[in-house]
Amino acid sequence: MPELSDPIVFSILLAVLLALLAAGLWVAMSLIVMAFVAIAFFSNAPEGLVLATTLWGHSHSWPLAALPLFILMGEILLRSRLSEDMFSGLAPWLSRVPGRLLHVNILGCAIFAAVSGSSAATAATIGRMSVPELKERGYPDSLILGTLAGSATLGLLIPPSIILIVYGVATEQSIARLFVAGVLPGAMLVGLFAAYVALRAFMNKDLIPDEGPAVPFMEKVKASRRLIPVLLLICGVIGTIYSGVASPTDAAAIGVVLSLILAMLSGGFGMAQFKEALLSATRTSAMIAFILMGAAFLAIAMGFTGIPRNLATWIGTFNLSPYALLAVLTVFFIILGCFLDGISVVVLTTSIILPMVEAVGIDPLWFGIYLVLVVEMSQITPPVGFNLFVIQGLTGYNILKVAKAALPFFFLLLLGVLLITAFPGIVTVLPNAMGN
Repeated sequence: MPELSDPIVFSILLAVLLALLAAGLWVAMSLIVMAFVAIAFFSNAPEGLVLATTLWGHSHSWPLAALPLFILMGEILLRSRLSEDMFSGLAPWLSRVPGRLLHVNILGCAIFAAVSGSSAATAATIGRMSVPELKERGYPDSLILGTLAGSATLGLLIPPSIILIVYGVATEQSIARLFVAGVLPGAMLVGLFAAYVALRAFMNKDLIPDEGPAVPFMEKVKASRRLIPVLLLICGVIGTIYSGVASPTDAAAIGVVLSLILAMLSGGFGMAQFKEALLSATRTSAMIAFILMGAAFLAIAMGFTGIPRNLATWIGTFNLSPYALLAVLTVFFIILGCFLDGISVVVLTTSIILPMVEAVGIDPLWFGIYLVLVVEMSQITPPVGFNLFVIQGLTGYNILKVAKAALPFFFLLLLGVLLITAFPGIVTVLPNAMGN
């Protein structure tokens, strides 16, 4: 048996994984095969027994029960008229802000992210509502596409985030604390995106079309009533988690009930739409659960081979500071995100990366938010940027045009990573205030 720290071991396992992914095999199956090879050739453990016990043991998890519920909530909202109500409620207040209705994309995505947990669902829902409106009013395509692509990534960060649930389950971190940790970084990104749009509008006043006469204050207040259902849903889900009244799983169940009630009251949502939402949520949940089972088997396999421990020791020989390690990991995750979706990136890397991260004293809770921010960047980078595909489908534009429009927001997300690295309190202050 070769030495486990030998680079040949890493090369073989990496080649197996890349070959399987390149052949088009499902991510979950690729993880299982890679783990099987690792145990069979680089450990003395009985691979069949380990496979059976791991998959069975990780096929049921109470924290993971929140995942299909939040996905179902997003699917229900995707098929309701609440997104149209958001546009009508926000637009009057933003008609005089530098950048005007482009901020509807940003704030609309932030609000919908707080009730969907999905980046792709956020892009599809807000884009379907805002793109035709903004194009008709004469806003530039580059900013319409860029603000939508960039802001839709907030669906991964602002709670309830599906990818934070995946990270929490994979690393045994508190999902409630992860949700709370994502609030301030999410608000920070909203501020960065809005400031960029305002700066572009200020530097080139001809870029943004005039919205006509100002809307009277009482008309704005009247229009704001359409935001009440969405705000109630956010308070019902996030408020119960933050106050400690409900666990994330309980809050997800509350969210499904509230979203169903609001969708039916808003009109246009019936039994046919509910069946579509159920089927779509079931497919997505099954896919993610299968990936997580494969990732659990990989994590166990890595433990038997000793690869994470040896890799952490090897990295330790370079005496990298936490900042140097984060710089290397950022480049690594950006490259990996060009070829894999966000959930796959998280489940593929946590079992190997987390020991290194903890070895240099980085808080796993903080690292979860950092990882989501970096994964957000991968959502708007070709060739596998999911948000780019969603927006291409909505608009019919070439994907390279969409990617070019999203490029400034890629750098704003990178700035967000630098800010939480320089000021980690942005991530940790709320969870610390919340306690355990």
